[in-house]
Amino acid sequence: MTEQSRLTSGNAKPLRLRKWAGLFAGVTLAAFTTASQARAQYAGQISSIVMDAKTGAVLSQTDPDLRRYPASLTKLMTLYMTFNALRAGTISLTQSVPVSIHASTMEPSKLGLVPGTHLTVEQAVLALVTKSANDAACALGELIGGGSEPQFAAMMTQQAHALGMSRTQFRNASGLPDPDQMTTARDLATLGRRLIADFPEYYHYFATPAFRFHGRYIPNHNPMLKVYAGADGMKTGYTQEAGRNLVTSALRDNVRLVGVVLGASSNTQRSLVMANQLDHGFDAEGVAPVARPLVVAQASSSQRHRSHRGTLIMADASHRHTPLEVAEAPTTHRRHAAITNVSHGRHTTVIGAKVHTIATPAISRSMVRHTTAHNRT
Repeated sequence: MTEQSRLTSGNAKPLRLRKWAGLFAGVTLAAFTTASQARAQYAGQISSIVMDAKTGAVLSQTDPDLRRYPASLTKLMTLYMTFNALRAGTISLTQSVPVSIHASTMEPSKLGLVPGTHLTVEQAVLALVTKSANDAACALGELIGGGSEPQFAAMMTQQAHALGMSRTQFRNASGLPDPDQMTTARDLATLGRRLIADFPEYYHYFATPAFRFHGRYIPNHNPMLKVYAGADGMKTGYTQEAGRNLVTSALRDNVRLVGVVLGASSNTQRSLVMANQLDHGFDAEGVAPVARPLVVAQASSSQRHRSHRGTLIMADASHRHTPLEVAEAPTTHRRHAAITNVSHGRHTTVIGAKVHTIATPAISRSMVRHTTAHNRT
């Protein structure tokens, strides 16, 4: 072997090692960058979209294709699967849903279901659209998934892809945190449109203001139903990782829109962004504007506990510089006259509220308050 050959042979291994080290460093840097970008997109960064429910035309959008955590908006697909099974006749509204130990251990928000007990399919549906109950969602998923929530999640993902939700993956029926459970604002708008178009006979459930379960009054978490003109569904969602999420559908002058807001930093911001983008969407469709105030936030449960009343923040967002109003409505010993479904554009109202006008700076401080962090809905 010549001297040149020995030098070439001796250097080959270090060269290969340096090459692989360089490649590894590049892959590691790319992975770190990707992970950093994935984390960054959830920190107070909103994704939103508004679609015409009938045509699918996009009327406004902001980062609609960023992959986000859906939180309890996951339950929209759980409900899609439920309505599909009802349509197929494989389950019925009066069918009994068994509560497993696994379902009973879900984190709040929940009904507090006890292992070995049962609820009906209709009660589970109502629990999802009002309280966003994670235990009811899991029990319903296990029923449809042959006793397995992971199997049901796989079915959810398959159905999502069949609907064109190509950037969505589901890992559970409730939306409780899972790093692999991802979606986008665009995909959720597609799901909202399909829920409305595919199951008109069941869509009315989303407008349910409240229902009774074993003697308890279960109100709907969705503030848009109460005061945004034309709003008749769909769902709120929150986890610390996801931020405040919302899908809303509203109908005015025979024009129906579906709006999605993901990653808001407060309930107030979430509702105001949704209301504003729906207003702009209706304007783009040639629908005459409707004056509001809009109930955009409620005091946190800890505040309600201290004051024994809820604080509702009302804003006329179409006039940025006009005074804002706060309506303080009692949350205890209130008459619950409307516990059935809402339809034909009729909405529940705040009864006995004391409304007074305050200056904009004062309300701005109130609007940054968050709801309790441990409730995942």
